[in-house]
Amino acid sequence: MFPDNSPSDGSSELPISNQPSRQGDIVEIDITDVNDSGEGVGRAGDRVVFVPDTVTGDRVVARLVTVKRQYSHGKLLEVLTASPHRVRPSCIVADKCGGCQLQHIDYDYQLIAKENQVLQALKRIGKFTAPPVAPIVGAQGNFAYRNKVTYPLGVSDSGSVKAGYYRKGTHQIVNLNQCPVQDERLNPLLAEIKQDIQDRGWQIYQPESKGAREPGLRRTGVQIIVSQYQEEELTVTGIPKPKLRNRPTITKVTDIPDHRPKFRHLLMRIGRRTGEILLTLVVTDFDIPDIEGQAQRWMQRYPMLVGVCLNLNSQSTNNIFGTETRCIAGRDYVCETFGNLQFQLKGDTFFQIYTEQAETVLNMIIDRAKFTGEETLIDAYCGIGTFTLPLSKRVKKVIGLEVHAASVVQARSNARLNSINNIEFRTGAVEELLPEIDVQADVVLLDPPRTGCDQAVLDALTAMQPAQIIYISCKPATLARDLQILCEQGNYQLTHVQPADFFPQTSHVECVAFLTRGEAPA
Repeated sequence: MFPDNSPSDGSSELPISNQPSRQGDIVEIDITDVNDSGEGVGRAGDRVVFVPDTVTGDRVVARLVTVKRQYSHGKLLEVLTASPHRVRPSCIVADKCGGCQLQHIDYDYQLIAKENQVLQALKRIGKFTAPPVAPIVGAQGNFAYRNKVTYPLGVSDSGSVKAGYYRKGTHQIVNLNQCPVQDERLNPLLAEIKQDIQDRGWQIYQPESKGAREPGLRRTGVQIIVSQYQEEELTVTGIPKPKLRNRPTITKVTDIPDHRPKFRHLLMRIGRRTGEILLTLVVTDFDIPDIEGQAQRWMQRYPMLVGVCLNLNSQSTNNIFGTETRCIAGRDYVCETFGNLQFQLKGDTFFQIYTEQAETVLNMIIDRAKFTGEETLIDAYCGIGTFTLPLSKRVKKVIGLEVHAASVVQARSNARLNSINNIEFRTGAVEELLPEIDVQADVVLLDPPRTGCDQAVLDALTAMQPAQIIYISCKPATLARDLQILCEQGNYQLTHVQPADFFPQTSHVECVAFLTRGEAPA
C-alpha cells in the first residue's frame, strides 16, 4: 500500500535489508499485533519494529526511522499483503492527521485490540495472573461522536487560515474543513468560522514562525545599528556607479514586538441531547476589532449556537487555556442531559467526550456497586460532577474532590440546578485532600488523569480502607500500576474490569475497575 491506502501487487523493488540495524534500512515484515499507541508490531530479525498505519495480518515494507538497541520505529512504504482487518479510512487525511490512529482498521478488530491492551497491561504491569476483564463495550456509533473539539489555528504557506489536528509526530497543522469523528452538526461551523477569521484579517498566533522568532514578534520595522562607515562601488548589470561615501552598514536587525491580538485555538462544544453549541476562541488579547459584532452575526447564522466566548492566553506555553474567559454573546454554557439530570457545560471544563458511552459506564457502576442508599461516597477527581451528581441519588452522602476551581464552581451550580443537597465539594489536589479527609467512606470513586493516582492517594486509601473502590481510567498502563499497589498494600481484591470504547478510531480505551476489601467473593 502506498499513500492512497490501496495494497500493491507485491512486486516491491525496494532494497530489503536482511539484518536491519541503521536508520534508513528497508525491512519487509509481518504485522502480528497492535500496540497501545495504535502501531502495528512486527519483527525484522531479532528486532521489534513498530509501524503506524498497519494492522495484524498485514505484510508490509517499511523504512526504519528510529533505531534503538532492541526495537525500531518504521514508516510504512508499501503493503504487500493486506490484512482482512484493513479498511479504507473514512477521512481523506487519516494517514497524515494525528487525531485518529485506527481508521484503517475495521471496528470489530479495533475493539479486540483495545480489550487486549487492557488485558496485557494488567498481566504485564499489574502482575495479575488471570485478570477479570469482561468483554469490551463497543460504541453504537463509531463516527460523529465527539461532543467537544479543540483545534489549533495556523497559517498556510499561501496565507490562508487553517485549523485542524497536528500532523503525526510534528507541530504542523493538517487543515480540516470537517472531521468524521466530531459531531456532524459542528462541521459547518468549523469551515465557515475559520473563513470569517481570515476575511476579517485577524491575526493568527504562530509560535514557530520562520527564523525561530519569539511568539508575539514580527518585522513591522527594523532597528538599525550603525557600527562603521565604508566606501562601496555599486554596479548594476556591469555599469560602473559613483562611489557612495558614508553609507551605513546594517550590523543588527531586531524584531519589534507585535501587540496585535491573535487567535490561538478554536473550540466547539455541543450538547448531544440538546443540540446546543458553544464556541470558544482562545486569543492573546481581548481587544479584537468588532469581535462582538461578528459574534452576534455567528449567533444569527447558526440557530443552535447559544454562546460565543473568548479565553485569554497570552503566555508562551503549550497550555490551551488561560485563566480568564469572557462571554461576548449569548451564554457561556450549553445545556445537556446526562444520567437523568440537567448539566450546564462550559467550554474550558472537562466532560467525557462520548456522552452516550459515559452514561453506559455510569449505569454499569450503579448496577455493579449495589448501593443500599446508606453509603458515604468520595468522588476523587470529580470535575464538574459528571458521575458525582447521578451517584448522589443512590447513596446517603457524597464528598467531591477536585483541584480545578472552575470545575468545582460548575459542579456546585449543577447540584443546585438539580436540587441535590447531599453533596459537599472541596477544592484542592486529591493527594492533599484525601489524606486529611474527616469522614469514613464506604465507597471511593477514582477518575484520575492519564498519569494515574499519586502515591499519596493510594496510601490514603490503604489507611482509610473503604469497602469498595471504583477506578475509572483512560490509560490501562497506569491503571494496572495503581491496582497492583492497592491489592498488594491495601488488602484489596480486583473483582471486575470493564473496558468501554469512549474513543472509536483512536488507540485510547476507557475502563472501570472494581475492588473490594478483603478476600475475593466466592
